[in-house]
Amino acid sequence: MRHLFSAEGKAALVATMARRPLLAFDFDGTLAPIVARPDDARVPVAVQHRLERLARALPLAIVSGRRVDDVRARLSFTPRYIVGNHGAEDPWLPEADSVSLLDGMRDRLAAEAELLHAAGITVEDKRQSLALHYRLSSRPGRAFEVVSGLAATLPAGIRAFGGKLVMNIVVDGAPDKAAAVARLVERSGAGAAIFLGDDVNDEPVFARATPEWLTVKVGRDDPASLAMYYLDDLDEIASLMERILSLVGDKGLGGEA
Repeated sequence: MRHLFSAEGKAALVATMARRPLLAFDFDGTLAPIVARPDDARVPVAVQHRLERLARALPLAIVSGRRVDDVRARLSFTPRYIVGNHGAEDPWLPEADSVSLLDGMRDRLAAEAELLHAAGITVEDKRQSLALHYRLSSRPGRAFEVVSGLAATLPAGIRAFGGKLVMNIVVDGAPDKAAAVARLVERSGAGAAIFLGDDVNDEPVFARATPEWLTVKVGRDDPASLAMYYLDDLDEIASLMERILSLVGDKGLGGEA
């Protein structure tokens, strides 16, 4: 990966912007800083302001592991598109009947409540996915052992994938973020996509991206990431938003990035 603000990255941004792309953002770690308690996550005011301006210029989407209504409540405006639960919750599509497969896992987690509590693991039920958080655990090593053990013995029809101090459980075959972004590109009529994400569940988007897309990993902590470019932090994301706004300004798309 190269830095997006390298000469190569700037040229790629200009080329992608010429296609009038969909702008798609992960939420936690991309628009909002990672926090110890998910309920405390907030998008900085300056980032919200830029997002709202971008949404007036181009189709804009938030594609998050959170529930759709959770994301919506954390923004000062309503983007055209919000997809939640790692791609499985799309308000434009009916809920899959297979979501009931998670009921058995709910029962199992309830039965293991004492074990989970002792390891400092909290369960977040988002209906179409379950999240086992252990960021606040005083024994993160033990917590990882517990969630890994659960993930290794899942019943048929559901799967697990990790994240930043979290284990996510979803229905096997549920749409992921890559499927969600591809649907949104088609739905919006965009000629490409610019997608920013920071975690494991964003890698499917990076892997599926076509050459016309622009994918950006927030952070350089994973050299194996399949993203095309990287940015270091939320300050650089704000700078990217300003660059995009300059490209869709009164002078059109002919300026320098």
